[in-house]
Amino acid sequence: MHYRDSRVTVTAAGIETDGRHIPLAELTEVWHRRGGRSWRRVAGRATLGLVIGVPAALGLAAVAVALALRLSGMAMAVVVGAALVVGLVTAPLADLVLEHLDRAYARGAREWEIWGRWRGTEVLLLRTRDRQKFGQVYRAIERAAER
Repeated sequence: MHYRDSRVTVTAAGIETDGRHIPLAELTEVWHRRGGRSWRRVAGRATLGLVIGVPAALGLAAVAVALALRLSGMAMAVVVGAALVVGLVTAPLADLVLEHLDRAYARGAREWEIWGRWRGTEVLLLRTRDRQKFGQVYRAIERAAER
C-alpha cells in the first residue's frame, strides 16, 4: 500500500477514490492541475493576521505617542501600563487566532487536482485544497506506477 486515507487508497493494483476502483494497468496517463486562488480564503487569513496585529500596533502607537508628547512620569506609567494590560489580555486570544491561522494555511487557498486517462476518458482522481495530501497521493501514484 502506497497511500491510504478516508477518500483515497493507492496500491500497486490501482487507485480507489470516490467508491470507484481504477486498475493501475488501465491508467495510460496521470497529470495534475493547480486551480485558481480563492481570494475569500486569502482575505480570511489576512483578517486573522489583523486580529493579532492591530492590538499590538495600537499598544506600540500609544507608547510612541506618549514618548513624543513627553508626558509626565505618572501619565507615561498609565499609558505604558494600559498598553501592557491590553497586551496581556489579548495574548491568550493570539494563541487561538494563530491556531486558526495554522488551519487556514493547511486548508489552502487553491485547489489541486490529479487527473488520469482511464479507458480513453479523462477522470478526476483527486481534488483537494490540502497541498501536502495532494503531494502524498501524487507521489504514491508515481511509486505504484514504477512497480
